[in-house]
Amino acid sequence: MKADGQILRVHDLKASIVSRSQTVEAVKGVTFDIKRGESVGFVGESGCGKSVTARAIMRLAPEGTRVDLGGTVQFGGRNLLTVSEAEMRDIRGRRIAMVFQDPLTSLNPVITVGAQIEDILRRHTGLSGHAARERVIELLAQVGIPFPARRVDDYPHQFSGGMRQRVLIAIAISCDPDLLIADEPTTALDVTVQAQILRLLLRLREERGMSLMLITHDFGVVAGMVERVNVMYGGRIVETAGIDEIFRAPAHEYTRALLDAVPRLHRDGVSP
Repeated sequence: MKADGQILRVHDLKASIVSRSQTVEAVKGVTFDIKRGESVGFVGESGCGKSVTARAIMRLAPEGTRVDLGGTVQFGGRNLLTVSEAEMRDIRGRRIAMVFQDPLTSLNPVITVGAQIEDILRRHTGLSGHAARERVIELLAQVGIPFPARRVDDYPHQFSGGMRQRVLIAIAISCDPDLLIADEPTTALDVTVQAQILRLLLRLREERGMSLMLITHDFGVVAGMVERVNVMYGGRIVETAGIDEIFRAPAHEYTRALLDAVPRLHRDGVSP
């Protein structure tokens, strides 16, 4: 789908993580936008603020903490930082979905994968019973789970790491969100499975016309996946450019350092 206007507009976003022992200013005035149907990468080392930025959009806090937020996050004509928690619960999963980096901690180990997807469908679409089960099987097939009608009643521990990540992606796309946030979706996977997951995300984005916010520490992951890149360092965006431009002529020294770590053969990205 061709990009048509902005679906997300973030202005001067600030996020401080507050725990019992300390307050950490993790995001320090970040401004960016994502257009409809566009894929945008966020690249930076661990601790730079990219994952906190994603969680701030979703109004999610790390366990045992709260997040104090400032600025604006405009989505669908509303500032997500000021809507009620009930409205935000409706937006999460239905309009904006997120794929986290560790499927083992994201999936409930004592509930079948089919039941976990059905729960999302019931909550956001009203589907239940046979219709919901058929939709779950269809989603598992779409994300490349072999024999989905058989695997729908399996538990997370019965799947490999790559297959668990596919289950998380099935959950994320189950309600046809407008924006998919993928936070380090390939970190715990081997190189071959990484490429498979990236190709899956690329195909789903193109088929469904979703916008994609892809978060990673590795420029090799965003190559071939996104149209624009935001480079984050110290809680701020230090460079924004088109993917071809940033590989050809990076402007910031931190961007150049990140690119130096990318093997030349990986810079062309994954093949669709």
